[in-house]
Amino acid sequence: MSELTRRTGEVNGIRMHWVEQGTGPLVLLCHGFPESWYSWRNQLDALSRAGFRVVAPDMRGYGETEGPADIDKYTLLHLVGDMVGLVGALGESSAVIAGHDWGAPVAWYAALMRPDRFRAVIGLSVPFRPRAPAPPTRLMPAREVFYQLYSQAPGVAEVELERDVRASLERLYHAASGDAPPHQAGISLAMVPRQGGFLTNMAAPASRPPWQSEQDLAFFVEAFRASGFRRPLNWYRNIDRNWELLAPFAGARVSVPGALHGRHARHGGVVSRYGAVDRESGELRSKSARHDDVARLRALDAAGARRGSECGHDRISAGPVRGRPSAHCRTIAGGKSGLIAAGNPRHCTVTLSRDRLGVWVPDTRRW
Repeated sequence: MSELTRRTGEVNGIRMHWVEQGTGPLVLLCHGFPESWYSWRNQLDALSRAGFRVVAPDMRGYGETEGPADIDKYTLLHLVGDMVGLVGALGESSAVIAGHDWGAPVAWYAALMRPDRFRAVIGLSVPFRPRAPAPPTRLMPAREVFYQLYSQAPGVAEVELERDVRASLERLYHAASGDAPPHQAGISLAMVPRQGGFLTNMAAPASRPPWQSEQDLAFFVEAFRASGFRRPLNWYRNIDRNWELLAPFAGARVSVPGALHGRHARHGGVVSRYGAVDRESGELRSKSARHDDVARLRALDAAGARRGSECGHDRISAGPVRGRPSAHCRTIAGGKSGLIAAGNPRHCTVTLSRDRLGVWVPDTRRW
């Protein structure tokens, strides 16, 4: 078994930290919020055993990777540029790129913008979303405060989350897990009450969950105490700026083979789709994909199953959204618990439904 190696280097004008394991075709793993390279600790081992060179960076503004002070340095163009630069820093010419949560849009747009660098893409919980007809914040719910709107003003969300980093992370991870109790009628974790904060509707776990050890939680707590939440939240503060910058890509199509893992809203089961992304709907159409590349994606996707038992934010298992994570784990998850969302089993089985534009999106009513 190959050992995990930690490295740092200059990438796209910032000092980036990453870990890597294994040899073979390159796979980049992009984490989301509030996560770290450590979120992929089980996948790193599983994929390296399957014959891949697996690299998981601390994304821009997270952990040991540098985070510029200016908010406008966290656009999708910067984030995609980081992944392009990382491929070059690794001495490689191309990679398969996978992203979870916020890392998924980075992966999708990396594949869209640079198909010469990213030969295939995997999105976990968040599908490809074509450019909307208006800035995203204008389309967000206004009855209560949508969490992405709550995160827009500097000095608000980070102050709340940094007040007690351990308690904040415990609530965030538990609220998005299969162990969380059913939410009260009318309450959505995606909505922030006007007379409260982001954590108001999130209960702390009664005890340490089996899918996240004390050591795991301690790693994340230490990382966010050191780096804070401001820079990771700057990703959210660029969603309208991203809309402006992506105007040249309106109507563009992800042309490389792709895989999407999510949970279907109607029948409640886990869905995995392979193929190419449809220009209008954002759905994956297998008929238009090159079959040999799709087969390679399936092989990559199945690698985690060789060790997996329970999985969370990435596979697309056949279990309900609530309750224990399904024992049927088959994606790049891997590991004994398939931990992707900081060891979080439920945030990986996100419900998908059609939004007003007819695009498959996470159904926030079920979060």
